[in-house]
Amino acid sequence: MIIGIPKEIMHDEARVAATPETVGKFVNDGFQVLVECSAGDGALYHDADYIKAGATMIADAQEIYDRAELILKVKEPLFNEQKQRHEVDMMHSGQVLITFIHPASPVNHDMVRQMTRRGITAITLDGIPRISRAQNMDALTSMSTCAGYKGILMAANMLTTFVPPMFTAVGQIKPAKVMVIGVGVAGLQALATAKRLGAITYAADIRPMASENAMSLGAKVVDTTVPAHLAIAEGGYARRLPADVLIQEQEALCATIQQMDIVFCSALIPGKVAPIIITEEMVKGMKKGSVIVDISIDQGGNCELTPKGGIEQKYGVTLMGVKNIPGLLPTSSTWMFANNVYNLVHYLVKDGSIALDTSDEIVRSSLVCIGGELVHAGAREAMGL
Repeated sequence: MIIGIPKEIMHDEARVAATPETVGKFVNDGFQVLVECSAGDGALYHDADYIKAGATMIADAQEIYDRAELILKVKEPLFNEQKQRHEVDMMHSGQVLITFIHPASPVNHDMVRQMTRRGITAITLDGIPRISRAQNMDALTSMSTCAGYKGILMAANMLTTFVPPMFTAVGQIKPAKVMVIGVGVAGLQALATAKRLGAITYAADIRPMASENAMSLGAKVVDTTVPAHLAIAEGGYARRLPADVLIQEQEALCATIQQMDIVFCSALIPGKVAPIIITEEMVKGMKKGSVIVDISIDQGGNCELTPKGGIEQKYGVTLMGVKNIPGLLPTSSTWMFANNVYNLVHYLVKDGSIALDTSDEIVRSSLVCIGGELVHAGAREAMGL
């Protein structure tokens, strides 16, 4: 089987889907690996290292798409400005794609439909279930770890004040207050990082177990008032709340949010649009100079005003909707991502070919389209199918 690793074309994306280390593993497993020239440069993985690992370097991305049976990418297919073609149009029927697709997100619906029409088999990494046997394939968890760490550092950099308490000759400066909304993998890393920086930390999550995890890191838990039976979905994930219950949650969190210096938003519902927890009215009442970092922006964002893909100031509050925070740690995030993808491919390949057993929970939850049929439940629901 031939594996293709094209260079990522999203603006400022420095990650790559394979490292020389994982290329070496693929080669030892009997794969041929094609890597686009300079694909790893942004993450400090260079062509010479890929060649030593056994890769064949290819100058033309189209050649990779033409020859490879399996394409490994970091980001969803996009329009290639250099080629003046969409990456989906560079692919062929029967080809397998493994990457982050976020198929339920409305901005990706046309791309998903086109992949389906072309007969591409697409597997989305954000669909890998958080179960014990899939832990080493879970790229979403790896990237969430990166986003939690880097997101807090970015927010701290935007503050006009110190994060830790400072005891100076002219008096004491109090520590910053940081609140994390959505205490999953990213939220826990954000809390730990804020704590290490010296902040006073607060946390809110509708799931009791997540709140307990936050307390174990020293955070003060803010009661969302959401009953547990409404909060928890299958697999321990958060459930989409009825509109009236969501409003109650907003009201319960409002006073605390408006006291914070940094609010880190990472509340997600798998395969669905993120819930709006911070409204425009709540932002209006926040402290001047405070910062909201909204890493759920790929699925719409938890703050009503978060700019999609940028940083803006409104009502004296800095709103950060940077979409690719893990890409700002390209060496570490690529190493984690590439190993997750290697483990997934190793799991899926049987006797030299991709074997997709849809009765397998890992396959069923991550498969987007196959054989001209759109099968991803979240995408179908979001498209009204």
